[in-house]
Amino acid sequence: MDRNGIDMQLLSLTSPGVQMLAPPDAVAMAAQANDVLRDIVGRHPTRFAGLATIAPQDVPASVKEMERARRSLGLNGFIINSHTNGEYLDDQKFWPLFEAAEALDSAIYLHPRAPSPAMAEPYRPHRLEAAIWGYQAETGLHALRMIMSGLFDRFPRLQIVLGHGGEGLPYWLSRIDRRHVARQAMVPTRLARLPSEYFKSNFTITTSGLFSPEVLKYCLTVLGPERVMFAIDYPYEEMDEAARFIEEMDIGERESPAASARIAAT
Repeated sequence: MDRNGIDMQLLSLTSPGVQMLAPPDAVAMAAQANDVLRDIVGRHPTRFAGLATIAPQDVPASVKEMERARRSLGLNGFIINSHTNGEYLDDQKFWPLFEAAEALDSAIYLHPRAPSPAMAEPYRPHRLEAAIWGYQAETGLHALRMIMSGLFDRFPRLQIVLGHGGEGLPYWLSRIDRRHVARQAMVPTRLARLPSEYFKSNFTITTSGLFSPEVLKYCLTVLGPERVMFAIDYPYEEMDEAARFIEEMDIGERESPAASARIAAT
């Protein structure tokens, strides 16, 4: 961090987190992980922040843990590692999690994991199920399901963070809008706005693991600098490469995701 000029790292328990465990074990391990994270941040409060882990397979327990993590532990938001046992968060049984996040004024980072069992088989012959393609395809699908479910009409202040340049969605927003209008009469949920409007008001994306000047400039143009954050994706990506990328970007100080404190999501 010091060598690369990184002021602060955002720490979290990434995929699959506790979401592969039986509910009682998942709830207990989430609480333990959050306690450990609180201690780390407490020892280095100017260098680390933290996203709390929750266990979506037990919604009531997760709501309680969200409240504890923010109010008692002082953690900075939440991480959910995409699907849980093949189930997606657009299912209304999970919506108390979003009600809690909105009430706590805290963002949720929707972090990738490998495609769900129902989706994974075509990815396996060429080993495409990980970060080469499966992670972003799965997480982009998950985020789009959340938009199409009417989730953000119900929770208009809810904020979701997507890494890796928005998991592909910024590049498809125009087509998504056009096809949404064409199919609106055939789907059960009527949205108050276009899908792209929710993306631009309820989502923030990061540069984690996607160090392309052309892609970053495109995202800044489409979403605006207030919706793009600098991130690294350490330890999956190299810190020095990410720092060099953002420093060498030919963008103005106002537009730069690194304009203020250098905060790297890990």
